[in-house]
Amino acid sequence: MADLKAQIIEQLNLQEVKPEDIGNDQPLFKEGLGLDSIDALELIVLLQQHYGIRIANPEQGPEIFQSVRTMATYITAQQKQPG
Repeated sequence: MADLKAQIIEQLNLQEVKPEDIGNDQPLFKEGLGLDSIDALELIVLLQQHYGIRIANPEQGPEIFQSVRTMATYITAQQKQPG
């Protein structure tokens, strides 16, 4: 998950944040890392660019981007699907 944290930091240009500063289960939005809706769009771009994953249902966004762990779980599940 350290790679994913580093990708999030780079994609969102979080210069003051280090991968070890982000807890695996820490909320990415609101009281957690404090990301906003623009950051959510950047995370969608990250999934497309780094993993070739498109989110078919935008309503899944809050569930997928809840924490680094939920993102990693989603990426792993998508990569295991055929085709």
